[in-house]
Amino acid sequence: MTDKEAPLPQWGAVPVEGGTRFRLWAPGVATVTLSLPDGDVAMTPAGDGWFERIADAPPGTPYRFRMPDGMQVPDPASRLQAGDVHGDSVVADATYDWVHDHPDRSWAEAVIYECHIGTFTEDGTYRAAIDRLDHLADLGITVLEILPVAQFGGDHGWGYDGVLPYAPHPAYGTPDDLRALVDAAHGRGMLVLLDVVYNHFGPDGNYLNAYAPDFFDPDRHTPWGAAIDYTRDPVRRFFLDNALMWLRDYRFDGLRLDAIDHIRDPSDPELLVQLAREVRTLPHSVHLTTEDNRNVTHLHEGPNAMAGEWNDDWHNAAHVVLTGETEGYYDAYADAPVRMLAQAAAQGFTTKGAGGQGVDSAHQPPTRFIDFLQNHDQTGNRARGDRLTTLAHPDALAAAQALLLLQPHIPMLFQGEEWGETRPFLFFADFDGDLAHAVTRGRRSEFEGFKGFTANDVPDPIARATFEASKLDWSARDTPAGRDTLARMRDLLALRAREIIPHLGDAPGHSGTVQPAPEGCVAVDWALDGARLRIRANFGNAVWERADLPEGDPLHLTGEEIGHPRSCAAWIER
Repeated sequence: MTDKEAPLPQWGAVPVEGGTRFRLWAPGVATVTLSLPDGDVAMTPAGDGWFERIADAPPGTPYRFRMPDGMQVPDPASRLQAGDVHGDSVVADATYDWVHDHPDRSWAEAVIYECHIGTFTEDGTYRAAIDRLDHLADLGITVLEILPVAQFGGDHGWGYDGVLPYAPHPAYGTPDDLRALVDAAHGRGMLVLLDVVYNHFGPDGNYLNAYAPDFFDPDRHTPWGAAIDYTRDPVRRFFLDNALMWLRDYRFDGLRLDAIDHIRDPSDPELLVQLAREVRTLPHSVHLTTEDNRNVTHLHEGPNAMAGEWNDDWHNAAHVVLTGETEGYYDAYADAPVRMLAQAAAQGFTTKGAGGQGVDSAHQPPTRFIDFLQNHDQTGNRARGDRLTTLAHPDALAAAQALLLLQPHIPMLFQGEEWGETRPFLFFADFDGDLAHAVTRGRRSEFEGFKGFTANDVPDPIARATFEASKLDWSARDTPAGRDTLARMRDLLALRAREIIPHLGDAPGHSGTVQPAPEGCVAVDWALDGARLRIRANFGNAVWERADLPEGDPLHLTGEEIGHPRSCAAWIER
């Protein structure tokens, strides 16, 4: 299907022949009125709870929907807001003068960099991020992953409390500014993924319950609010068309689907399977990745398989190895973290996941797993937003980074990790009134039972200073320590591109095998496409005897000597 053949999205204001077609699903009310600058016009019932109207409203026209009780609401599928999430929606033009095509890159080449637009630069805008793309390209990044940009309440936040999924957040710039960022990344050979949230709506600015209560499932709730009823076709189309919009109108190369364990849909096909099928109709390659704490694999198998799954088991085991922390969900990795890290590197999942639903994942090719030492969640959900640079021994961290970047799983870095950023990444939001107080209280109550600090030590997420403290310190990149770390990471990624990626495209399942190793050591071999990769990492205190390690000179060594504590070495045989 080409862009010209694509069907019109069902929701929102879409330019058509004769004007703009406005469409809203509002099964909870008898009438809907379209409010335009020149006056109000009645919308026509179109069946199954839909209301629509074609009006003379060119791009730039503000509008709202008026309910029978007089309440005016923004368009839940607004492509652009005149101001905040409570105000006028604006008819938007999706045309753009693109300069670059989608890069011709395979998923096997992926090296992901997770970026939060508001804290990535001092200005915190799409345009400012463009100025840092050369840095990422020089580092060896091939995939820029942007945290959610769907508009949310207030100016600053993580983006996971969005309420207008079709509208780019205006604090970061205009829709065309976002397109310019994607276009500029493509010009540097980088793919761009967008993090999207289809499991809930945020607490500030969601009016759907007022006119479409059937959008939600009254018998189920998520940790963040009302659960969504994906069995209804208008609800499904709301999210399916949203995904297609980002991929078509903004030319994203893929999506990262947040917390899909809370997208519960008994339909056949379930929403996520239908999503994977529909994006395959686009004229460019699309890479879908998932966050799913169930540790299941069915979405990553078959002809419409999603490209990758965040592997929390790898991260959690590595975190315990590096920090010794065992509170909270790290408790499941406390007894044998090094062994579990080796297993996660070899086969993917090592636990049964949330609810004990997890399955054996060794049959998956290694590129199905996305591994990381840090990300927005694992850093920002800490009480003080601590980065591993402030928690782990630097030599052990360097060995773990070598393991991350040289193993055949897809690696992901969190912004600033490449130079050893020490500034925190904290949880922050921008709410007012009672909601603001509730967020502050809730955040602090999460950590009341943790050792080493009191709840009052947790930075106030509503304070602007918390947001400002989370911005990257780019000057640290140019310190001696920053330059050394950056050079080491760049060298590792260049080695990965040259020696390992060529053997990943057809790397099979069951490719990884855990080998015998002394206590505190990781030994994994992978049978890849035309090569055997061996990695040996020592996180223990004793020297690993050279006679018990692979023969020959290693492809890479992090650490003083092969087999010494806090070292990581890799060999490849073709």
